[in-house]
Amino acid sequence: MQIGVDFGGTKIEAAALDAGGRFLARVRAPNPGDYDQAIRDVVALIGRVEAEVGRCGTVGIGTPGSISPRTGMMRNSNSTYLNGRTFREDLEVALGREARLANDANCMALSEAVDGAAAGARSAFAVIIGTGVGGGLVVDGQIVEGSHGITGEWGHVPLPWMTADEFPGPRCWCGQHGCIETMVSGTGLQASHAGLAGHRLDGAAIVQAVHRGDPVATKALDIYVDRLGRALAMIVNIVDPDLFVLGGGMSNVVELYERLPDVIRRYAFSDQWDGRIVAAQWGDSSGVRGAARLWPR
Repeated sequence: MQIGVDFGGTKIEAAALDAGGRFLARVRAPNPGDYDQAIRDVVALIGRVEAEVGRCGTVGIGTPGSISPRTGMMRNSNSTYLNGRTFREDLEVALGREARLANDANCMALSEAVDGAAAGARSAFAVIIGTGVGGGLVVDGQIVEGSHGITGEWGHVPLPWMTADEFPGPRCWCGQHGCIETMVSGTGLQASHAGLAGHRLDGAAIVQAVHRGDPVATKALDIYVDRLGRALAMIVNIVDPDLFVLGGGMSNVVELYERLPDVIRRYAFSDQWDGRIVAAQWGDSSGVRGAARLWPR
């Protein structure tokens, strides 16, 4: 039995999978916002899952951010109280057994490559576009983390092929300007629309306005699609994956799947691009499933 823990910004979920990938048990708790309590909550959730199923399992954990290979400490997590802490080791002590940990976008990529939308593909780049932007790369069924553990952090490079009116771009929380995350996240769409309309709407409301024919919302979405397409074309030019798997709130915008390929073709350094862009088959469950899959079946 494989147990996955999806450590999200607002909730923590633990789930057990059988050898065929079927859910045996799922439990959730709010993210407590405190390090010591988070350790206790994760241990308690795993205990609840194992009690419900009646046996113990391997434990994999997906978190925002990653472990520094140099220090062994967490970094780059938007649950900032994890940063600078030996999260995996502290969990292992509390659990009394080994645990495996990976970035949440990497977990999504692994989940979709094993038995989801990317099953059978040699290479897949998973894209999380929600409040922020994350990414994960799987090749031949294996997560590619890189020598510094930051493969897939495409959200923190500058938006490629910036126009004069885009440069230098908004300041990002990471300290740089013009990061992809500031422009192609759901938050980026909201900011672009607010700049045009003079008032703020959430992403769902903007898309609804597009469907009603609102010209300002339509322009904001046009800008967003062009920016996201440029960002994905950069990944094509570096990694050239067989397909992209989209997750996060913006992955529900159906127009993206229709319109992004044409933008990518304009910027891909190739005479053709016929890769695929698909929605995550497992949706919000991809993270916890991928965390469980950090251990082989």
